[in-house]
Amino acid sequence: MDEKQLAGCIDHTLLSPTTISNDIKRLCDEAKKYGFCSVSVNQRWISLAAELLHGSIVKVDGVISLPFGADSTKSKVEAAKEAIFAGADEIDMVADLAAIIEADNRYLASQFRQVLKACRSMRPVVVLKVIIEAAALTEQQKRFACEIADRCKVDFVKTSTGFHSAGGATVEDIKLIKQWAPHCKVKAAGGIKTAQQAIEMLSAGADRIGTSSGVQIIEQLRAGQLQ
Repeated sequence: MDEKQLAGCIDHTLLSPTTISNDIKRLCDEAKKYGFCSVSVNQRWISLAAELLHGSIVKVDGVISLPFGADSTKSKVEAAKEAIFAGADEIDMVADLAAIIEADNRYLASQFRQVLKACRSMRPVVVLKVIIEAAALTEQQKRFACEIADRCKVDFVKTSTGFHSAGGATVEDIKLIKQWAPHCKVKAAGGIKTAQQAIEMLSAGADRIGTSSGVQIIEQLRAGQLQ
């Protein structure tokens, strides 16, 4: 994998609650310089990122219901719409973890479908990624979440928020998602800090990498530091 290919798979991420406008400007400048796929930002900063990236190939990825996913479905739909109207090209939404743990098929499927409907009503359509916080789930719970996501036809299943103490992305979880959500793409996120890790995730079947270490990863690849 060459530098351009790897950079094109990275969602360059900055989700700290202490982020300020200068941080977003730096994030967007780096995304354009390195050719990252998108910048992932909290709702507060979507409009600024959209303004800064206007005319570039870098997308704006708006993150909603972070980090817990416990907002009501109505709140998530409204948040998705607000993010899209502010300039988001893609939405990363934390799934309702209680619904996953309790195997509440009706609630989880309804939430996915309603947020997806908001994304699909736009022209061009907006990509929806659902975050299942895989490290905090049992294998059975992960399978349940993936099967619902696949049936609802969301665009991506994303491994992790990067905020949960249970951990982040693993190669094993990527393979599991590929198996149980075969019609969805996979975004690996949480704890990915090196070029070697990123390449391992992509080799396992991930289509995107969510990381705040994108610059470091590309610089490592340039230097041939893959161990």
